[in-house]
Amino acid sequence: MNATDDAQRRVLELLWKDARRPARGPRRGLTAEQIVAAGIRIAETEGLAALSMRRVAVELGVGTASLYTYLPGKAELEALMADSVGGDDPLPDDWPGDWRAKLEAWARNDHEGYKKHPWVLQLVATVAAPGPNLLRWMDSALRVLEGTGLTEAEKMAVVESVDAYVRGQARLGLDAHEPSADEMRERDAALRELVDFERYPALLAAVRAGVAPYAGDKFEFGLRLLLDGVEALIASKRAPTS
Repeated sequence: MNATDDAQRRVLELLWKDARRPARGPRRGLTAEQIVAAGIRIAETEGLAALSMRRVAVELGVGTASLYTYLPGKAELEALMADSVGGDDPLPDDWPGDWRAKLEAWARNDHEGYKKHPWVLQLVATVAAPGPNLLRWMDSALRVLEGTGLTEAEKMAVVESVDAYVRGQARLGLDAHEPSADEMRERDAALRELVDFERYPALLAAVRAGVAPYAGDKFEFGLRLLLDGVEALIASKRAPTS
């Protein structure tokens, strides 16, 4: 087992072996939950880049060394933070309606959450250790698709596809620069002067129809197309065979 495997094992043990209570150190004092809450406050107000064991210690008014009696290090802290994020949100199967309504509600809720708390998107992209809350969420998401006729592999593919779509759209939204009206006018004037759009007939047709590339919220359109595909797959499973 190499160093990476050892670190992964430590993170998983912390998540799953009731290690949120200190293994050593004072019987009274901090809890891992308090440390995680402090880490989340820092990420929320200062961004994930500001997170460190030293910064968390300052937030809690303790010495940095004392934190290591509760958590081995920053990687373990981030794993606990990732597992706690969204713990109070409805699970996919808690939303009302049929499978499609549940997936739509879950996707919209997660998308809005990522937009409001962008540090969460960064955190879940870097933490690979699945904790209890993550597996509870995955179990719930798979239950949404029970009775659809999909195979277990297809159910997992649907859940992972919708999750990847939501994260990807959220990431695009975070990375995108929203130009001002003046910037848009200056850009468009420069493009008209510099670019022969007749060389791009399909794009020109779209622009003449009033469609601006890289503008507007495409989330709902893409989600509808994705779920239309899932619905077609489910329908094919139910279609009578000749």
